[in-house]
Order: sequence, then structure tokens, then C-alpha cells
Amino acid sequence: MQDALNARLQPLIAEARQRLAEGSAALREAYQAHPRTSTVLKGRTRLVDAEVVGIWQACGMPASAALVAVGGYGRGELFPASDVNLLILLPGPADIDIRIRLSAMVGALWDIGLEIGHAARTVDECIEAADDDITVQTSLLEARLLTGNAYLFNSLEERYRAALDVSTFYKAKLLEQEQRYARFDDSPYSLEPNCKDSPGGLRDLQMLGWIAQATGLGRNWRDLARRRLITGGEASELRSVERFLQHLRIRLHYLAGRAEDRLLFDHQEKLARIMGIEATAIRRASEVLMQRYYVNAKMVTQLNTILLQNYGTAIFPGRGAAIVINQRFQAVRELLDIRHEDVFERNPSALLECFLLLQQRSELKGMTARTLRALWINRNLINATFRAAPANRALFMQILQQKRGIVHAFRRLNEYGILSRYLPAWRRIVGQMQHDLFHVYTVDQHILMVLRNIRRFTMGEHAHEYPLMTRLIQVFDRHWLLYVAALFHDIAKGRGGDHSKLGMVDAREFCVQHELAPEDTELVVWLVEHHLTMSQFAQKEDISDPEVIQRFAATVGSERRLIALYLLTHADIRGTSPKVWNGWKGKLLEDLFFATQRLLRGATPQQALGIDDRLEDARRLLRYHGLRPGTEERLWSELDAVYFMRHSAEEIAWHTRVLYFRPDTDEPVVKARVAEDEHGVQVMVFTPDQRELFVRLTGFFGRLGFTILDAKVHTTRHGYALDSFMLQDAGGEASYRDVITLIEHELTAYLARPDALDRPQRGRMSRHVKHFPITPQVSIRADEAGRHYILSLIAADRPGLLFDIAETLASHGIRLHTAKIATLGERVEDTFLLTGTALAQDAQLLRIERELLERLQV
Repeated sequence: MQDALNARLQPLIAEARQRLAEGSAALREAYQAHPRTSTVLKGRTRLVDAEVVGIWQACGMPASAALVAVGGYGRGELFPASDVNLLILLPGPADIDIRIRLSAMVGALWDIGLEIGHAARTVDECIEAADDDITVQTSLLEARLLTGNAYLFNSLEERYRAALDVSTFYKAKLLEQEQRYARFDDSPYSLEPNCKDSPGGLRDLQMLGWIAQATGLGRNWRDLARRRLITGGEASELRSVERFLQHLRIRLHYLAGRAEDRLLFDHQEKLARIMGIEATAIRRASEVLMQRYYVNAKMVTQLNTILLQNYGTAIFPGRGAAIVINQRFQAVRELLDIRHEDVFERNPSALLECFLLLQQRSELKGMTARTLRALWINRNLINATFRAAPANRALFMQILQQKRGIVHAFRRLNEYGILSRYLPAWRRIVGQMQHDLFHVYTVDQHILMVLRNIRRFTMGEHAHEYPLMTRLIQVFDRHWLLYVAALFHDIAKGRGGDHSKLGMVDAREFCVQHELAPEDTELVVWLVEHHLTMSQFAQKEDISDPEVIQRFAATVGSERRLIALYLLTHADIRGTSPKVWNGWKGKLLEDLFFATQRLLRGATPQQALGIDDRLEDARRLLRYHGLRPGTEERLWSELDAVYFMRHSAEEIAWHTRVLYFRPDTDEPVVKARVAEDEHGVQVMVFTPDQRELFVRLTGFFGRLGFTILDAKVHTTRHGYALDSFMLQDAGGEASYRDVITLIEHELTAYLARPDALDRPQRGRMSRHVKHFPITPQVSIRADEAGRHYILSLIAADRPGLLFDIAETLASHGIRLHTAKIATLGERVEDTFLLTGTALAQDAQLLRIERELLERLQV
């Protein structure tokens, strides 16, 4: 039977596939000629309906069954590449005949070019599945009969409605939204947002519709306005933002040629062009598009909050009387409420007071819908006169200094337009893109993430995350000054010029206006000026060099400034992107902090680096592992001070345990281990020094697909190379424990063949690099002592980059002594210590720089 059915379907499939393709092309052409969302969404639904019903009938499905569209398809909104979700409703368990016909039908629908999601259930099974899974319950809410047994479908509708617990459904959808928001860091302002699922996306609007349908409050925005759940103006705004997001998703599907809902950098410029958006004198077309997106997403989140609260009031009526807080505010159902509609007009200071009250009263979970509306409508009362009023300045400082609710307060201040009114400089950074390769948030959202990170240092429940940060901030008097520094550290981004210097001016003006003590003002201004300094020292300079520590200590000047800068830097780096921070960067900052702290407390530069303590700790570790006293001396006598300065006690002990019994071996020694934070692998190489060794090592690691995070290159007194590397899998998918043996075995064999040279493949350029290219920079200069040359370079990261650099240097007979690799997202800022006669000749030096620039181009 199955073979006969499939044979009968084949000519029908070919015809249906052609009709579907021609119909889809006609819809696209009609939409491009006159862009109306209904052209595509309703048009594709009708097109698919016809083909699905035709296949159902051709498969001879029994009249007792029903074919039902569910989800977005049931709603009648099919985007160009949306899945087609079907429910095959059966009167009873499927027999072998129905299963064969079902299999043929689903296969045929895939063959004609539809992405099918399907389930075959009885009415009882549907009710049971809906009770177990909120996703199934939601999809059935929009069920639409396509063909078949109408009585059976109506029975499902009646049973579904009878079983639907509105209050449980409402709570489940709230929880679902909360979980979805958490996946996107509770922010609509990612640089590559998902226009469907991100906060402020289409899913927020769909959720509002689902709850309205489930509760019987309405089927569209006009219905909700008639019931006074929203105003007429808000209904118009909802329809407008919904249409914008639908247009965006339709064009995105057409542009990508598949179901793509992320506004990737690859698509932003093309989308802007397709939508008729042009560049301005200071912004790319893609930036104009994205700012338009963020404005709409912000509107969605605001109206989502208002409607969800009004739904709650309708679903749970009469839950408690109003509790008066003061003349202006009251608490209603755990929400802050204005006592009179004109509260903000009469008392503009209440525009800030309401945020302070939310912080001070833990029982309050938010603001009522009417309070939010009034807040938004009256935000323009915050003008120069408002900002100059001492009472308002005092209120703002109180918000900054509260013991709880700091982050929520500032997120709300930003979301409702209050922060950009109170801090005029903030207006310029709202929704502002960052064209580098490591930030994943807009400037305003990055600042709020930094504020969040600092705040978490103060909270006992997060002390396990970064214990040192928690200990430091607990003894830091007036730690709220760090919040002020965080607010201003990037506030001057995008103005042209040095944003640190420009931000200092804004920070000083704020501090003076808000009457901070002179020493507090100087600290905040200094932090804004130097917020990049510590990361630059840690990641670009050799922090095992006493002169580097002295220069950094001279810049910092005091231990209070050091602690403040360390806390801000830590929070800042982690606030750029979840991918940028790792344990290795944390260790660099920590080593720099402690070395500088010791120097500021009166230690000599050598003592500040803690070499004596480090050696003592290394010896203690060796004793712990069973090595007798003095065992290490033979190996250590061949190592110079630079080696001991650049490695931790634990690394020194590890190297020693591996090498103490074979410091003169003729065979290469390779050992690898998983990094302490388990986000990389550490490799040690010990071998008689050989020509182009660093080139060969970088080639080997590049061939395996590893990115080199850090390289410490040393030559012992007796002519051995003792090099160590910190590696990460470029794709982030490697199981590091599984590759240790591979690295040790393969690299040992590779080094035993002196003529072998692995040349890594040039990998594909990343999307970020393609759309935000970095102009390579190369600088080679003599160091202050005149014994070495320092090569500094900036380039876009890619597989094989370090190999290209090493090979170029080796071709000119240049010897590499140390390498400082700093990878910031997809941007590298590397520093190398070099020697070679070619470097002393100007013509040769220029040739080397030119060759490096050519190799760094992507």
C-alpha cells in the first residue's frame, strides 16, 4: 500500500512544488512592489493552506480525522521561511493504515518544500499534552481547522477551553518570558538582536495576544483599547511597532533565504538599503536602522509591562486595598501607584522619587500601568531647571547610594527615558552601536552591565563568583563612587577624540554639581580618565618587568586608586561580552594588582614582583609532590631572573617536576594540562633550541585550530628553549582533557623532525571582522635600554595570524625573546621583544614593517 500511495503522490508533489515556488515568488514580487505585511503573512498562509489540504486529500486521510493548523500558521501569519505546524486530530488511536497515510503525507509536504512540524493526537492526548506543556497549550490556543471532521475539532475546542486555567496560563507565560529574557541578558540592546525572541521583539507582542485570547479580553489591539486596558494611542503604537517588526522579519527571511531572525552584521547594511534607509553625515545606514529598531523594541517592552499589569488586574481582581506611602504615592497590589493623575505635573521631583521608593520598599515589585504612563508622558518636565534644583540632585544621589535595587533602578531610569533627560550626555549613547570586535552591547547597555558587575561585587550571594573583588569592595569606603565612575567611563563614546578625556569633563561637572567632596571628585574623574589603563598594562606590557610595575604604580599613586581601578577594570572587561573574559585575563589583572600593591606599600621593585616568595612557594609545592630539597637546583641554575618573574610559583613547580631529572635531554619534552578555569589548555615545550622554533610551534597549534592566548618564550643559559603557551579552541567546542595526549604525542614527534613545518590553513574571516574591519598597525622601536626592540601590532584575529608574524620575523633572522599576546574578542593587540641585526638598519626595519602589514591584511 505504501509504495502504491507514494507512486500516486509523485506527480502531485512535482506540481505542488512548482505551484508553491511560483506562488512564493509572486508574493515576494507583490510585497517588494507594495510592502504590506498582509501580502506575505496572509498570502503565504492561503498558498500553503491550498497545498496542504490538497496533499491531505490525495493521501486519502479518513473523514473521521481533522487537519488543524496550530501556532503561527493557525494564527494565519506565515513568514517567508516559517515552519508549518500541523495537528492531525484523530478520533482514536492510529491504526496501521492511518500511520502509513500519515507518513506519506508528511513526507510529501517536506518534498514540496515546506518545513513541517507535526503531531498526531486524539482529543484526550491533546488535553493531556496541553496540561503538561505550556508550549502545546499556547499553540492550541490558535488552532484553525483546515479540513476534515469539524465535530471532532469543535470537541477539542470545547474541551480545551473548559480545561484552560486562565490564572495558571498567565503565570506560566510570565515565567516563560522571564526565562526568555534571561537568555538575552534581559536586554533588547544586543548589537545583533533577535527580532523575534529578544526582549522587545515579536514574541513579546505575540505573548500579549495569547494572554488576551486565553482570558477572553480581546483578539486585537483595538479590542484591548475598547476594554480600556490600553489607550487608543497605545493601541496605535502597538500596531505600528508590530508592523515594523513584521516588515523587518519578512525582509530578513527574504535576504537570508532561510528562517533567520537574528539581525546579524552581515544583514544590517543590506536591510537598511532594502528598507530605504540612508546613511547620515555621522552614521552608517545600518546604525540608523538599528537605532530605529531599538526605539521600537523599547516601546514594545514598555507597553508589554503596562499590558501585563493590566491583565493581572483583570485576572486577579480585588487583591488588597491601596496602602498610602505619602502624599504622592501609594502601594497597590505590590506595585507603586500615583495617588493622583497629575502627581508629576504638580511635583516634578516625584519623577525621581518613584525610583527611590522602589529601592527603599522591598515589597514593591514595580509600578502600576497608570504610573508608568504618567512617567513616560511627563519625562520632558526634566529640563535645565529641574536638573539644577538641589532637591532633585539630592534624590539622584540617594538613588546611587541605596543598599539595594541600584541596577534595577538605573535600567528603569534608562528604559523610561528619565536618565537621558537627567544626564544630557547620556542621550547621545542610547542605542549607539560600538564598531569594535569585542563589545556585544550598545554603549548605554554596556555601561549598565558594568554597573551591574560592580553591584554584584557588593552582594554576599555572589561572593563565590569573584571572592577577591568582594573582599576589596567591602573595605572600600563609599563604594558608590564606583557607580558614578561606571556611569561616565564610556559616556563620551562616539563624539570623536579620546572618550576618556572627554568623559572626564562630564564626570567633573556632575561631581561638582552634586557636591561630592573634592577628593571623591578627583577619584571619579581619575577613574574615568584611566579606565583603560590597567587592562592595557596587564594585556599589552610585560608585567614581570619591574620597570613596568613602577610606571603603573606611578600612574596609580595610591592604594585606594589602585583598588578602585582594579574593581572598575574587572567589571568593565566582563561587561563587554560574555566571551571576552577568561581566567587568564583575570590572572593577569590580579598579578598586576598585587605587585603594584606591594610596591605602593614600600616594597622594592624586585620584592613587589614577589620573586623570593614565588621561589619559596614553588619549593613548598615541590616538597608537597615528594621532591627532596635541592632537587630543583640543577635546573634552576640554568634559568634566568626573567623566567622566574614571568611564571607563577605553580607554573615553576610544574615545569620543575617535569624537567628536574632531564635538564640536558636531547629529546623534546612536551607536557600539557587543562587550564585552572578549564577554559583552555596550557602547554610547556622544552627542547634544544632550534632554528625557527617559534614559527614551527605556532604553525602546529594553528593546524590543530587553537588560538594562542599567551606565549612565554625563554632560552636557558645552556641553550634550551623553554616555552609555554596558553591555548583555546577557536570554535569553543574542544574537550581539552581529550586533546592533552594528542598534543603531547604529536608535538613531540613533530619537534623530533627538525625539517617539518606545519603551515596552518587560513580560516574564514569572521562576520564581525568582515563588517567592522580593522586597519592593521605595526610599530617597531628600540627599548629604553637599547638592548632589545619592541614590536607592537594591532590586527583582526584569524587562524594562523601568529604563524604569519613569526615566519616574517624569522625570514629576516630576527630572534623572538618574549611574546605578549592579547586577544580582545576578534581583535589582537600583541607585543614582542626582539633582537636582530636587521632591526638596527632603517631600510630593513621599514621592509619588515611593510611585510608585516601585508601579512596582517584580511
